[in-house]
Amino acid sequence: MDKKKILLFSDDLRMSSGVGTMSREIVMGTLENFEWVQVGGAIKHPDEGKFIDMNESVRKETGIKHAYLKIIPTSGYGTPELLRHLITTEKPDAILHYTDPRFWEWLYRMEHEVRMQIPIFYYNIWDDLPYPMWNEPFYESCDLIMNISKQTVNIVDNVRKIVPTNETNNTYVPHGINEKNFYPVDKNHKEWGDLLQFRRIVTDGRDYDFIVFWNNRNIRRKLPGDVILAFKTFCDMLPKDKSKKCALIMHTQPRDPNGTDLPEVVKNVCPDYDVIFSHKKLTDKQLCFLYNMADVTINMASNEGFGLGTCESLMCGTPISVNVTGGLQDQCGFKYKDKLLTYKDYSWVHSLHDEKKWKDNSDLTWGDWAKPVWPSNRSLQGSIPTPYIFDDRPRFEDFGDALKEWYDMDKEERDRCGMLGHEFVMSDDAMMSAKAMCQNFTKDMNNILDDYKPRKRYTIFKA
Repeated sequence: MDKKKILLFSDDLRMSSGVGTMSREIVMGTLENFEWVQVGGAIKHPDEGKFIDMNESVRKETGIKHAYLKIIPTSGYGTPELLRHLITTEKPDAILHYTDPRFWEWLYRMEHEVRMQIPIFYYNIWDDLPYPMWNEPFYESCDLIMNISKQTVNIVDNVRKIVPTNETNNTYVPHGINEKNFYPVDKNHKEWGDLLQFRRIVTDGRDYDFIVFWNNRNIRRKLPGDVILAFKTFCDMLPKDKSKKCALIMHTQPRDPNGTDLPEVVKNVCPDYDVIFSHKKLTDKQLCFLYNMADVTINMASNEGFGLGTCESLMCGTPISVNVTGGLQDQCGFKYKDKLLTYKDYSWVHSLHDEKKWKDNSDLTWGDWAKPVWPSNRSLQGSIPTPYIFDDRPRFEDFGDALKEWYDMDKEERDRCGMLGHEFVMSDDAMMSAKAMCQNFTKDMNNILDDYKPRKRYTIFKA
């Protein structure tokens, strides 16, 4: 059977960004089903102008005899001329683009040209309330929209203002974590010694009883300064001798032009407690060790499409405390009247962010592996490219309380909660393993490809 060929526009899958990492998982996990050509973007790509034939390496890595992968590196996000060239030379059966659609506005302006030949697929990684009506032209220009959060499925349905003709053109496909890279390290396994050695390096030989882990970019919406304040709030609740045995590990760039001078924050705001910065590039194995070292992983982001770090943490068997916003809701395993919320439920839920409506609602429960923190307020933010978006801001004091709850729990009980989280993200209900993500990609794209007919009518994108 001839494989369909997909032309992928996203971050270069060889790079370590979130989009790059997930692009690699999608491509490598579907090579049995599809051939891939990627236009691999970067702000300033060092390989621009090259044509990278990856066939030999991926065939060796996967054992798939006829695996097909080529990468065209580009600075930025490609051009119409490049797309026309690739449609002519590579003859793809579909285009898949993966990241914010506004980066690819030129693609949508070619809708009338492209969709007369092949369909356009979009992996929607981040949209928040209020309904982003300015995205309607993007949504309407796609033949398939796959969404990483249950909330986003509802957002797309409402922005489009029409009921989809079938369920395959607006679907729920959460990010999937590779269980071969992120997993609980068994104390009886030979790797345990490597983990302990790595821990000694990271902590400079200090012996801690309780480690809080934060893995995010140092940017405003991730609230790194508030993370430090939450840790301080937690430590302030403890006797001095106990607080000295606690540490916050922040895997991020300590200073970022788009964020905060975190060492200066620690020096002036949290000088009495141990904050450790991990800023060097790590292998998947080392990052897996960091999650396993931690007693809890937190994410306070004021809006979040998915939250890779906390999902990786759960895959490693480490519990989480997260802000109730965006895709982070899905990782908590929220149930209503003992039934796991599905993406269809978000047609009436919309979002669980409303503390007054949901926090004390006895019908709403969540998994033992999560301690959700409800936002204390919503503010409407915006910019030229994003006219408006809700900013769900939690109180750092509430996160301090959540950390104290994890701290007060017996370690065996914390470990039990973490393993329940591992079981959840691996389950068919959650669909957050790399295997499940690739299966959903294959199913959803094939559903469109099997029935696709070049459009006879189309609407030209209007900015």
